[in-house]
Amino acid sequence: MGANSSSISELPENEYLKKLAGAEPISENDPFWNQLLSFSFTTPTNSADLKLLEEATISVCKSLVEKNPQTGNLGSLIKVFLSRTKELKISAECQNHLFIWQAHNALFIICCLLKVFISRMSEEELQLHFTYEEKAPGSYGTECEDLIEELLCCLIQLIVEIPLLDITYSISLEAVTTLIVFLSCQLFHKEILRESIIHKYLMHGRCVPYTSRLVKTLLYNFIRQERSPPPGTHVFQQQTDGGGLLYGIASGVATGLWTVFTLGGVGSKASPQLERCSPLANQSLLLLLVLANLTDAPDTPNPYRQAIMSFKNTQDSTAFSSSNPHAFQINFNSLYTALCEQQKSDQATLLLYTLLHQNSNVRTYVLARTDIENLVLPILEILYHVEERNSHHVYMALIILLILTEDDGFNRSIHEVILKNITWYAERVLTEISLGSLLILVVIRTIQYNMTRTRDKYLHTNCLAALANMSAQFRSLHQYAAQRIISLFSLLSKKHNKVLEQATQSLRGSMGSTDSPLPDYAQDLNVIEEVIRMMLEIINSCLTNSLHHNPNLVYALLYKRDLFEQFRTHPSFQDIMQNIDLVISFFSSRLEQAGAELSVERVLEIIKQGAVALPKDRLRFSVSKPPDTPRAAWVLLCRYICTRSPADLRTRRAGRASSSRFPVCILHLPTIVSCWDVGASNPRRQQR
Repeated sequence: MGANSSSISELPENEYLKKLAGAEPISENDPFWNQLLSFSFTTPTNSADLKLLEEATISVCKSLVEKNPQTGNLGSLIKVFLSRTKELKISAECQNHLFIWQAHNALFIICCLLKVFISRMSEEELQLHFTYEEKAPGSYGTECEDLIEELLCCLIQLIVEIPLLDITYSISLEAVTTLIVFLSCQLFHKEILRESIIHKYLMHGRCVPYTSRLVKTLLYNFIRQERSPPPGTHVFQQQTDGGGLLYGIASGVATGLWTVFTLGGVGSKASPQLERCSPLANQSLLLLLVLANLTDAPDTPNPYRQAIMSFKNTQDSTAFSSSNPHAFQINFNSLYTALCEQQKSDQATLLLYTLLHQNSNVRTYVLARTDIENLVLPILEILYHVEERNSHHVYMALIILLILTEDDGFNRSIHEVILKNITWYAERVLTEISLGSLLILVVIRTIQYNMTRTRDKYLHTNCLAALANMSAQFRSLHQYAAQRIISLFSLLSKKHNKVLEQATQSLRGSMGSTDSPLPDYAQDLNVIEEVIRMMLEIINSCLTNSLHHNPNLVYALLYKRDLFEQFRTHPSFQDIMQNIDLVISFFSSRLEQAGAELSVERVLEIIKQGAVALPKDRLRFSVSKPPDTPRAAWVLLCRYICTRSPADLRTRRAGRASSSRFPVCILHLPTIVSCWDVGASNPRRQQR
């Protein structure tokens, strides 16, 4: 590039880049490197400019791929970078801007080249390019065989050891994105890379001792959300606050890796607003998620996942287990605050899911918080704006609710938290409502949206499972929440009657014709009846366990009592209808005895008195039978996974046998990563 390059359009004719990719070997001690690394030019700020950058440099990169076996210039460039990083920490302490600037530029070029190399060759071929040397064309240097490992280890050391200052922000960011580019090899393979060369270096040998420090540093980068330094404080010319040119280039790869997690080819990277706030935090989070979900080695579990599963609060004084050398401590209060504030990005939601699912210390801490509404409200906003979110983000939010609702303490406490003026809930003005009632409203709204738009059976099951988990602990339901529960049942009842009528008409019409096939209305009826039964179980659980706490639900039940008549004698619902029928009959008779023309207040007073008078032994406790595992869709992104690997599902049951608790079927995240599909997640297709 050199000092003369100031725009993308000049790159194809840049003499320094031509020499780097040419047929002449360049020694690592050649003054050429000082000239090459003394560059600065306008940072691309949009995808069009990034595309122009790729098109402008593709000829140079192709030439280097062709000539590097004879010149070994790629290895020389990496050695130049490695030699300069040895004094990087001292340079940061001494404010040596020029030294850090050139080290950053070297890493910038390496990452640009790596992105092209990795997309065009196998890991074995890439490893060979790291071994070529200048001393003999096409020769292999024995002392350079571990140059990849040395570079990976150097990048990790740079991330964990270099203090984060204004002058080091950009090179720290480039180190993180370069590791992401290294890990993008999986995107270009249809099969799972269980014995990846890059994975081997990261999970064995010299990189392993840095595992806990790397995970801790990446977490703290996410927690601190350090903004990109303003123009003028960078060590090189910077015309945007986007975090450097390499950030823009590598974000395409990061987006591709993130798409791997979504499995549907519909992944989205963080919003531009979030990226501008803290590109380092965003990239650190992406790298952390990728590392945590690397496939286990045949003989060694993933150390990065072990570190995430075992870290503890800084206030926890208990000793670490000797069986896990990667454990560390982190400030849980700061982590909790960051998780609450960053849930607008789907990668932050995945991190929250990962921690709740895999780290029992974090899960226990979160459930013990007295300000749980700070975490739950952002999750509810994700579900409320379901039409604006990607399906994977919605599923992760639902799974988080399912994990939280497995805890009885959580289910009780959310009804004790009173919220005022929920501005983002537009259907009705909610001046005062409990967190539990708001959760019910949002989940029911998600179900109704799904019934009219996406019609995803698994989304229904997830939402109803969350309601079922909470139903035994319903307390002082808001009148609007009680109405919406019964309204949802009314909607399901009408849909059931409509499908039943269509089936009847179809059967009558087919009696005169033997040629036309019958529509499969039986399957539709079966699905609807499953959902109706779950709704009845939710209502029954609430009446059985907390009747006297929910007069508004009894009021709504009595107001729409006619809805339940048709299900009294239905063979699929007779058992679950007994308690509901008893409650309707009991309170109806008390209202009849009180006379006609009763006000709403008087009806509620009679209901409260009747709830005390109704003997509890008259209500039968029933144990809900959980759905079969293939149908139990409370699993992260199950709509993409369950048909691929149903054997990977494993059921984790929680709660007492007497409660209406639905189990959460958790899919181990490495299984998700193992389903990478190059056709859906190729960054060369996605980033443009």
